[in-house]
Amino acid sequence: MTDHPSFFVSTEWLAEHLDDPGLSVVDASWYLPAQGRDARAEYDAGHIPRAVFFDQDLVVDPDSDLPHALPSPRVFATFAASMGISEDDTIIVYDGPGLFSSARVWWMFRVMGAKKVFILEGGIDRWKAEGRFVTDKPTKIASCVFETDFQASRVAGLDDMRAIVDRQTAQIADARPAGRFEGTDPEPRAGMRSGHMPGARSVPAMALSRNGALLPPDELQKMFADAGVDLSGPVVTSCGSGVTAAIITLALETLGHTDNRLYDGSWTEWGGRADTPVETGPAKPAR
Repeated sequence: MTDHPSFFVSTEWLAEHLDDPGLSVVDASWYLPAQGRDARAEYDAGHIPRAVFFDQDLVVDPDSDLPHALPSPRVFATFAASMGISEDDTIIVYDGPGLFSSARVWWMFRVMGAKKVFILEGGIDRWKAEGRFVTDKPTKIASCVFETDFQASRVAGLDDMRAIVDRQTAQIADARPAGRFEGTDPEPRAGMRSGHMPGARSVPAMALSRNGALLPPDELQKMFADAGVDLSGPVVTSCGSGVTAAIITLALETLGHTDNRLYDGSWTEWGGRADTPVETGPAKPAR
């Protein structure tokens, strides 16, 4: 791995390689209600040729009551195969604005063992703004098999987080907006406590990108330093339901940081319980 690996492809690159064998294009769009966009309706109205729709509310653990819970490797493989995606494919993931929900699906494919997974810089919004072709015709899907190689060490669960909070064995980078982190703004899910896990650092995911693209490495490094995240140590990323935490993961990996995990239950799990400690206000200095 280089110091600054690239996990992105440009619209120009994708347009030139759309006919390549072994290429899978994945529309990973998902939006919060406040964004006022319907991901599935937009896909049906016009998507990038060859793209399949990855429903982030459907490709989940069916036995969990948490939103976006990571499915088992077996369940994920079934979904991936139904979309005609193999683990050996070059997988190009996109969303609407470029870097919102796409990172989560990028992370999911990687944690399930795919090696060649990239994000379309600028998303379909840029693709359309450049006048590139979209289609409303269903994508033809060829049968295939997705062989998983699950990277369990890249996923953190509730027990892991309890231990991390108690022993401070890893840094916690929280992707939610600062107001939700500090507890001054309410959580969008009813009945959810506000605040953050003790010891967590605030790294708002939306501050890590500009115009649908990840910030340059030097700016990313400053963002982490300003937030009090030491890139020489282990990091666990978290957010509301595990979607935008993957943007921090993407930023870390871009900087060559591989000692990271994503807390899949995120604040929906932690903040939704009565037996987990919660702090409010700005992040406290590291002890």
